[in-house]
Amino acid sequence: MKIVNVNAHLHTPYSFSAFESLTQALDLALEQGVRVVGINDFYSMDGYELWEKECRKRSLYPLFNIEFIGLNQQDQAQGIRVNDPNNPGRTYISGKGLKCPPSLPEPYASQLSLVRAESNAQVKAMCAKINDLLDSLKLGFRLDYEQILREMTKGNIRERHLAKALRIKVYEQALGSASGSKKQVSEAGREAEVKIAALFQQLFGGKALKSAINDHAAVENEIRGNLLKAGGAAFVPEDPKAFLPVEKVCSIILAAGGIPTYPFLADDPKGGYTDFEGDLENAAKTLHERGFHSVEFISTRNDLHLLEKYVVYLYELGFVVTLGSEHNSPAMEPILLSARHGQALSEVLREINYKSACVLAAHQHLVGQGLEGYVDASGRAHTDKREEYIKLGDQLIRSVTGQ
Repeated sequence: MKIVNVNAHLHTPYSFSAFESLTQALDLALEQGVRVVGINDFYSMDGYELWEKECRKRSLYPLFNIEFIGLNQQDQAQGIRVNDPNNPGRTYISGKGLKCPPSLPEPYASQLSLVRAESNAQVKAMCAKINDLLDSLKLGFRLDYEQILREMTKGNIRERHLAKALRIKVYEQALGSASGSKKQVSEAGREAEVKIAALFQQLFGGKALKSAINDHAAVENEIRGNLLKAGGAAFVPEDPKAFLPVEKVCSIILAAGGIPTYPFLADDPKGGYTDFEGDLENAAKTLHERGFHSVEFISTRNDLHLLEKYVVYLYELGFVVTLGSEHNSPAMEPILLSARHGQALSEVLREINYKSACVLAAHQHLVGQGLEGYVDASGRAHTDKREEYIKLGDQLIRSVTGQ
């Protein structure tokens, strides 16, 4: 079987993304030789039909995914960090291979809408606190929440949008003009950099900006860390209503035709793991018990050899195992996947990623025709037929990509 390059987890402007547009992501995928691409936005299926249309134009094979943040109250009560390193019990969950066009019956559609509304409400409250800070410092400008929602988002606003909007406003204030682009900052020279740094020092309560002014992604990360995270002047704790129980999240995914998928955080730069993921054998057993038959990794986070250890073990146990890059930050990284420090994926990782993407392709193809997919409506997986799904998915992918 010829291996086709896959990136199964890409955020777009329908949540928050490094990409200015959905089509930019696909153009870059094509340039970099990635032929199977999965849209994977937070709480949103709104980009699916455009993703499919634009993929077909480029002979790319589309995967339709979604991401949630759920809560396991038992893990929370026991202080177990799952795949959020800072918040016990909080659990990121993806859905893979959903129906396109999207279809979500009640009561699941209302549950999804409520979670989106709660998420937006938290960011709106953060925006108000930023404006309180700006007013108290008498900086002469404010953020317009409705304008940010209208001009920077597709209806799903994240704290990263606030960080970007504030960064732009600070640059405009220092430059005395709109845009605050990298070119403008460079042309304005040292005087503009001093003004920008001084404004951020005021906003950060006397703490100096560490990042280079032209490194927008790093500056926005500092804004988030200093103002929007716990302890920051504009931090607003998330309402518990914004976190559905893990079981309910999985029910929404199944109702939308998808496969509940557990995203592994895996090893951090120091080789550490969360409480849940450190014991791989027990983590796999628990995931099976909780109804997960699919997992994924954001490969750029992980050491190549540790990533391979986890991926191979889980795949051999029968899990579908896909890899992605996320691109859920301002930093523009390659779409062609690698491990930490840009180390190329091994052949075994590329093969498992492709074969697992074939399973997803076959699943969403069958479900789209009203048939039963790899995982049925109750969440039971046909693991004994995985090779059949791989074969079907391979045929589907090659018929579109010509690979």
